Amino acid sequence: MASRRCESLATSVRYVLNRLESSVSRVIVIGAGLGGLCLAQGLRRSGIDVAVYERDTSLTARAQGHRLHIDARGRRALKKTLPPRLFSLIAAVAGRPAPRVSGFDELLRPTGVFALDDAALDGDTMPAHTVIDRELLRRILFTGLDQVVQFGRRCVGYEYDGAAVVARFADGGIAEGTVLVGADGVGSVIRAQRLPHARVVDSGIRLIYGRVPLTGEMRRALPSAMSAVFNSVVGPDHRFVGIAPVEYREPPRTAAARLAPEVALEPVGDSLAALFGRRLDRLGCSDRDLRAASGAELRQLVLGQLAGWHPFVRSLIERWSDATIYPIAVRQAVPIAPWPTSNVTVLGDAIHAMSPAAGAGANIALRDAAELAAALTEAAGGRELSCALGDYERAMVVEGFDAVRLSAANGTRTLGADPLA
Repeated sequence: MASRRCESLATSVRYVLNRLESSVSRVIVIGAGLGGLCLAQGLRRSGIDVAVYERDTSLTARAQGHRLHIDARGRRALKKTLPPRLFSLIAAVAGRPAPRVSGFDELLRPTGVFALDDAALDGDTMPAHTVIDRELLRRILFTGLDQVVQFGRRCVGYEYDGAAVVARFADGGIAEGTVLVGADGVGSVIRAQRLPHARVVDSGIRLIYGRVPLTGEMRRALPSAMSAVFNSVVGPDHRFVGIAPVEYREPPRTAAARLAPEVALEPVGDSLAALFGRRLDRLGCSDRDLRAASGAELRQLVLGQLAGWHPFVRSLIERWSDATIYPIAVRQAVPIAPWPTSNVTVLGDAIHAMSPAAGAGANIALRDAAELAAALTEAAGGRELSCALGDYERAMVVEGFDAVRLSAANGTRTLGADPLA
């Protein structure tokens, strides 16, 4: 252990001595979620040394959401950061539902339709609105980063002397670089130290996710009006069910073999993602109860909330696959003003966590990752690092917190969430 510490301190000294040669010697990323992996891909594409440290023990150690709606921001970010073959793989498999959000009441009577801009970007390779399984996208983003990402490394804080940044881990190890990026999600350790005044608050809403295989029978039962990016079903007292089809244009494993054979994908079928949402104080249970409940118990809890609802909605919940059911507490960041720039920065949920009520969280995280990769590439090319990071942070604060406000307003109107402070 002593020799490891000596070696690490010697490395830190070398970073300080070399800082005049390059403003970006090495980037340390804390967190291997979508944003962290996207950033790593972008930096590798620019030839910048990067290391990613993830507290989970593996890429699939815990459930992290079902499906993603990739909008124009997410699409642009993926195209900017990924090797072309990986972007082509996403474009080949991502589902293309009707570009709209459809609203219904608890008896599936239409209440409104919100059309999404479906203009294709860069030709027809991938339109502005597609859907994909989150785990599948994360697997693709991880491709080629086996030697970059270290799992089971929980960051507990960092030290910064004005030139070198040293991240510290629960196992006693350290990592040194010239830039440290907190991509460690809503409970970010980096944000807590870098921006201790930045608050994340409980919205009062709890969501319970589940998934149903999209069999031939289920396809026939699915109302044609629900072939949309997202379907919002709102019942009495802010009870909410979200329904979203996940249909692949080409089987992902087949597409990977054709376009990017190095991508290891498990077989995956089409499905319907369905989530239930309501205020915790109306569920008749505690967070501890939700966390301790089995999939079958959570299913029964939700069915008890949907008495009198349309049979199709209830049938979705009844068919939830037990292994896909889990609850989450919806938390959201309180917007803050821009801060003085240093060599420690943040992206995604680590700074602007938001309700999923606007479908923007993952897209904004990908957008942050692409813009930060571009800023660090400029710094590596000779631009002053503080200027590059400052421009990134100011734009990120504006766009990120605009999305937080929109998501919070949607959550308050639709689910009765606490208004954003």
